[in-house]
Order: sequence, then structure tokens, then C-alpha cells
Amino acid sequence: MWKDWLRPFVRPLPQWSVVAVAPPQQAVIARLRWDGQTADVTADHTVASLRPLTIANSLDAGPRPVLEYRDRATGKRLGVLQLTRTASIAADNASLTLYHVAAGEHRCLDWPRRPWNTWLQNRVMRKHRTSSHLNMEPAVAQQLMIAYLCPRPVVLVSVDAPGHRNLFPMDLIGPLQRSGLFSLALRSTNVSVPTMREVRRVALSGIPATMKDVVYQLAEHHKQPLADWSELPFPLRPSREFGIPAVAAALHIRELAIVHSQELGSHTLFLGRIVSDENLADGAQLHHTAGFHQAWRRRRDVPFAEV
Repeated sequence: MWKDWLRPFVRPLPQWSVVAVAPPQQAVIARLRWDGQTADVTADHTVASLRPLTIANSLDAGPRPVLEYRDRATGKRLGVLQLTRTASIAADNASLTLYHVAAGEHRCLDWPRRPWNTWLQNRVMRKHRTSSHLNMEPAVAQQLMIAYLCPRPVVLVSVDAPGHRNLFPMDLIGPLQRSGLFSLALRSTNVSVPTMREVRRVALSGIPATMKDVVYQLAEHHKQPLADWSELPFPLRPSREFGIPAVAAALHIRELAIVHSQELGSHTLFLGRIVSDENLADGAQLHHTAGFHQAWRRRRDVPFAEV
């Protein structure tokens, strides 16, 4: 019993929680605030790059807006990000605004556990920074966790072109509702980036949470393409318009025609128009959220289902 009481004081919460959520997530609302104005951007903001940490949306909210996350059921403010406008993008008769994240804070843990957990997490991140795939400053990683207060869905991205085929997981994706665009922020070192820029079409398979283990195994294909579609451990089906091999067991398959790509620091931001969106099954999709968010929900007896 005493070990359970002591554990939060000597061991940090996990940075990330892998959860099962029916899409689109409805648990958290994101609002942009600026100059006395407020806009719901739950379906209109996305992470565009990790280094520097960059948020994109379809609104120009002035030089220093605030992005606020609230629990839908209680109205409780879970966290905020302070943004600084840096640039805009014009693509396919639409415009987006880019913001660097200047600061952030969350309220998912009470004082003094909140700063103590942050210190413990930062200590671990500094110790293992060179082996982490994120390789971010701890303060920036904390800001990224706040951006994940809105649970992020995981998809498998299919790329198919003569001489190149690939399937890999992503969660830096999302709709930019007001512009009608859909974004993917892919690490620029990904082996499929040049092909995606050339063929300008992909298929996204929304993955059931039950496929978590096999999805994570496919992360190796960020660095090396598939030799053959037949090497995958699950059945495929062609996407509706492009005929790109996609996951047969997907909850939904979305095809994107890429209209713009641009390198932003560590990532390449792809913007596309949805060509088709097939809803194939109901169910919980694999999502990621911040560990402190799941801890907050657990204390209130409303945790996301973990996988």
C-alpha cells in the first residue's frame, strides 16, 4: 500500500498514453483566443513541425493568440499554449497561418505534483535525449504533450508508385476545417517524402485500437520502404479512387490529393484535399494523448480505454 502512495513522488507519469477513442474525438474542445475573439478550432488546428514546435490552422488570429484546451463534459481548462505568428501558407485557393509555440502550461495535475512530475519527466528526457526519436528540449516536449490534450488519431499512410511502396504510422495529421485542407506533418528524413511530393496522392487507413502492436512494428518503414505489399501481416484492399493498397480492417480509408508540400524545420508539411472518405466500420481507433491527461481522467473515473 505504501508503495502505491509513494510511486507518484518518485516516478514520473508516462509522457504518452495509448488509448482507444471513437473518431472523431469529442472529449476535448480546442479554442483559439485573440483580441477578445474566440474560435472553436477542435477540427482546425494541427502540429506542423516538432523542431521548431509549430501549430497550423485556417485562421489568422493576430501576432500572439492563445490555444486553449477544455474538457467538453466539465468545461475544465486542461491546458494552454501561448502562440506567436510566424508565417502564412497559400495553397489551392486556401490560406493557413503558422504559429511557433512560445510557452505552455497544463492543469491536469494539482500543485505540488504538477511541477514535481514535470521535473521528473524532464530529468528522464535529458538522460535519454540522444536515444529518443523526438530529440527535443524537455520544455518543448512538455508543450507538445499539451498539444496532445486533444487525443491524436493514428493512421497508416499508404504510398504507392513505380519502384516505391510503403506503409507507415502517423499521428501528426488532421483536418484544417475552414480551409477544407487535411494535413500530414512527416519527418523530412522519412524515406517516402520524395515519392509523396512526386505522385501527390496517399491513402490513410484509420486503425482499430486492437491493431496497436502491428502498427508500432511498421514504424521501421519511416526509414525503409516495403519490399512488397505481400510482406505485410494483414489483408489489404484498394482505395476507392486511386487504387492504393490500404488496410482491409480499417475503420475508414481516406484518400488525399496533395496540393502543397513545404519543409518546416524538422518536418515536411503536406496539405491535401480529401478525394474520398470511406467509413467501413464502427469502433475505437488508436489514439495518443498526454499521460497527465489520462491521469486527470482516471482521477475522475472517466479514463479513456487503454490499449
